[in-house]
Order: sequence, then structure tokens, then C-alpha cells
Amino acid sequence: MVSLMALWIPIVLSAVIVFIASSVMHTVLKYHHSEIRKLNDEAKVMEALRGAGAQRGIYVFPYCLGGKEMKNPEMIEKYKQGPVGMLTVFPSGQPAMGKFLGQWLGYCLLVSFFVAYLTGHTVAAGTPYLAVFRVAGTAGFMAYGLGQIINGIWKGQPWSGTIKEVVDGLVYGLLTAGTFGWLWPK
Repeated sequence: MVSLMALWIPIVLSAVIVFIASSVMHTVLKYHHSEIRKLNDEAKVMEALRGAGAQRGIYVFPYCLGGKEMKNPEMIEKYKQGPVGMLTVFPSGQPAMGKFLGQWLGYCLLVSFFVAYLTGHTVAAGTPYLAVFRVAGTAGFMAYGLGQIINGIWKGQPWSGTIKEVVDGLVYGLLTAGTFGWLWPK
């Protein structure tokens, strides 16, 4: 067993590496931009949302609590007519990129902490690079990549975007694995 205190450098460094890599992937490569669309007549839709009093939250439309209501002929017709979807509304104002980036870095640190916890309890000090890489990479990929699949299943995100996020998660997991393998205590 390797203590978490012995792994604080790979915890912090892997989080920073993933943070930097994700910044490059999203600001320089911009391959996620093809997944984002503009609404036709955006001003009219925004005005309708303001008029409806939409506040921060997640909205489902048509709104249905399931069960018997979902079998109601009026609800069936609403689903047929469409659109059917989910809408996330953020607080009004300029997006708080600093806050989002700070939360993302915090998430990266949290993932690295748990990668360290798992790897430290399953891999001994002095273990070869590839053995450390395998355990840390699997845990990192599970945290960064596999959780994205639920967006395609339950939130209706196009599968092309979901696959891109899973690939991002694989890259982040590999970077995390490489950092832990490189800095693993001898």
C-alpha cells in the first residue's frame, strides 16, 4: 500500500496536466463546436423563455410525470407534435468562466485523489510503470470518460458529441495514468 501523502505530487500534477490538456482540446482544437447549434429565431425563443419566467434549472418538454399521464391521449399528441427535449437554463448574465474553470480544476483534483486512493491501495511501491499505468488509467478513464455515456442515453445528447466526450475522457485518463506511472514511489 502506498499512502496518499506519498502521492500528493502526482495528484496535483495529473490534475493540472488534464486541466491544461482540456483547455487546449476545447480552445485550440475546437472539435466540440460542431455539436453546438443555434436556435432558429433565437431572439423569439429567448423572449418566450423570459415571458414564461424560466429561471435557472432543467426543464423537460412536454412536461410529464410519467405513468398514467404518459398514456393520456393529449400527452401522446404533444409528444407526436414535438419538439421533445430538455433545456438547461443558467443564471442570467455573462457566463462565469472563471468559476467554471475553478470547478473543473477542483473536479480534476478530486478524480486524481481517488485515482491515487485506488492505485495506492492496489499497487505497491516500486511497481513497474505499466502496471501503475493500467490501474491509474482505468480509474481515470472511468471517472472522465464512461460517465459521459449517460448524456447520450438519458439527456438526448447526439451520440457524436457523447463519443467525443468519451474520447476526451480517454485522453484525460491516459494523461493521469502517465503521470502516476512516471511519479510512482520506488
